[in-house]
Amino acid sequence: MIEIAALPSEPRYSANAVHGDLPHILLVLDEFPKAMGGAELIALKLAALLPHYGFRASILTFSIAPDISELKSPPCPIYLLPIHRTYDLTALRAALNLRRFLKRHNVQLVNTFFESSDLWAGFITKATSRARLVWARRDMGILRSPKHTLAYRLMANLPDAVFAVSEQVRQHCIEADRIDPARVQTIYNGLDLSDWDTTSRPAKAPGAFLITAVGHIRRVKGHDVFIKAAAAVVPQFPHVSFSIAGDVLEPAYFVELQALVRDLHLSDHFHFVGGVANLRQHLAAADIFVLPSRSEGFANAIVEAMAASLPVVATNVGGNAEAVQDGVSGFVVPSEDPYALSEAILRLLSDPSLAHAMGAAGRNLALERFTTETMMTLITSAYSKLLSRR
Repeated sequence: MIEIAALPSEPRYSANAVHGDLPHILLVLDEFPKAMGGAELIALKLAALLPHYGFRASILTFSIAPDISELKSPPCPIYLLPIHRTYDLTALRAALNLRRFLKRHNVQLVNTFFESSDLWAGFITKATSRARLVWARRDMGILRSPKHTLAYRLMANLPDAVFAVSEQVRQHCIEADRIDPARVQTIYNGLDLSDWDTTSRPAKAPGAFLITAVGHIRRVKGHDVFIKAAAAVVPQFPHVSFSIAGDVLEPAYFVELQALVRDLHLSDHFHFVGGVANLRQHLAAADIFVLPSRSEGFANAIVEAMAASLPVVATNVGGNAEAVQDGVSGFVVPSEDPYALSEAILRLLSDPSLAHAMGAAGRNLALERFTTETMMTLITSAYSKLLSRR
């Protein structure tokens, strides 16, 4: 029998425990992988902050990798419902368990992330309870299978609301998934910028620059395009260095990247630094931030780079152009174009005053549009409106 089990942890969610009478929000994620992504981190952040806005939170997931540091002292109760398929007898038993869980814990709203959570858990929620359903949509569907594409269209009327992480993702939900535009709201990821005020920048030798990208090693992140662009920059700035910070999620692609660095004679200039424990410190050492992705919903890394006062060069995919003001806080370049990427980098390296001004403009833009307070106000206002209709 598939059972829902609470994750053993060192809890720090006293606000949830004390305010048990608050409306209960259940956040459902497909998994907590070893290399945590933006969605998982945002879900944990949301759970931690909801009690301050009049809600209590729990998290349900279908899979948890071992030894995840962020889950050793979680912000709310975390429950595991271990299912591997959503269409067999085991999934039916799991559905009955989820139904009982929603009733026993008086869950009033379910907010899902990713395909299985949206479609399977969302369907169970609407079919067996009176809880409201919110989908959190964070990408342009580039990694979807055909069955998921069809299922999203068939279930377009399932969610009571959809939170899109960018306007481009919102349009994708409306046009590709055929969701009623009135149900889809754009809510950008938020960052607590006060956390970024105390990091000092290390001194560098004259002519030494560091250009960094942050993102797990996956083909969709376009790191090969970044490496090709670097090859065009080094001849003009021989003391420049490049780095990529992120865990290796696609080992075969990582081997390709290493071979490309060798073939382009960049071994002395290009470094793979792996996952970084202190992103603020890593970005403080950089001079330019690059996001060469082939597809994005909305990149948290761009906002983090702007918070670090770095000029940003990003590809024109997903919500990147909504975060980066082209010519103001950085440059937006075509995807799959190493030449355009290198030209933008060279322009910033050749004009330090322009790079500094763009970094400052990005910091101001982050303060205006991408704060945690703005994100939480929009999310909790939407929650309140949905619950008032019950």
